[in-house]
Parts: sequence; C-alpha cells; structure tokens
Amino acid sequence: MKIPFCQLVLVAMVSCALAGCGGGNAEGGQAQTATTGGEGGSHPLVGSPAPDFSVDSVNGQGKVSVKGLSGKVVVVDFWATWCEPCKKSFPKLQGLNVKYKSNGLEVVGISEDEEKGSNLTDFGNTYGAKFAIGWDDGKKIAKEWQPKSMPSSFIVDRKGVVRFAHVGYHDGDEDAIEKEIKSLL
Repeated sequence: MKIPFCQLVLVAMVSCALAGCGGGNAEGGQAQTATTGGEGGSHPLVGSPAPDFSVDSVNGQGKVSVKGLSGKVVVVDFWATWCEPCKKSFPKLQGLNVKYKSNGLEVVGISEDEEKGSNLTDFGNTYGAKFAIGWDDGKKIAKEWQPKSMPSSFIVDRKGVVRFAHVGYHDGDEDAIEKEIKSLL
C-alpha cells in the first residue's frame, strides 16, 4: 500500500510535536529507564561521569553544582513551565526528596524555559518543590546532559556517575525512580 507524501509529512510533524514534551499520551509519555546494560532504553550519559554545572537557584537555595553535591545521590531533573507532565512529576520528586534527604539524596530541578523570571519560582511553589531550582541560561547545561524531552531525570550516584535516566513522566514512574535511588543510597 502506497501512502501519499502529504500523509507521511503530517505523521512526521505530529510525531515530532509529541516527542517535545515527554511523549504522546495524555499522561505525558512513558518514562524510559536507561541503565548500564539495561533494556528499557538508553542515554549516552548512563555509566559516564555527570557533567558538572554551577547555577544559582531561583528559589533561595544558593548556588548548586554537581561537584558541590559529591558524596550524595543526586536527581537532576530537566523541566519547563509549559510541560504538563512536569506538573505531575514535581510533587513526586519533592516527596522522594523529603523521604531520602537525610540518607544523602539531593534533587535539583533545571528549567529549560526560554526566560528566567518569577514564573519559575511560582511553578516550583505551585507544585510543591522545596528542592533547588535553577535556570539553564542559553541551554548550556542541557547541551551537556542531552535531555531528550521534558521532563528528563538523571540519577547520579555518590561518585558522580550517571546511573539511570528517565525520559518523560507518567503516574507510577516515581516507584521505579525510588527503587533506583534506594539502590544507590
């Protein structure tokens, strides 16, 4: 069966649009977990040292850097205010942050919004984030980390190595993330 070119272009355009924010279902797409040797997807950073960054938080947490969090398990979450799945993931990440902070967990949110402003802090407040939120000016941090969509979460071990990557978010993904965090604490 031959498919007209205009239909192929339409399908390609819709696919690209859906890929921009965590996938194609109403829940924001299915997270793909990448592990060293895992089967659920892959990301080039898994198994590699986490690229360092230093960013001032927009919510009063001071300067945050991967190097400065050495010795802790770190979740680096790339997000944006326009991302619907991010609205669901933030409260879950905050819950994990509260539950495991005393064991050595730190969560850092990196905004990929085009502009820095009070909307970033407002988003964090609205969705319960007490963890550090930074803004990626010029997408320099994203260039190093290569998030494939919003949200994208990376779990870094105590030695600074990226061990897991999650692309997209839908309800229930926090269970897998929690299991991975516990395996590193």
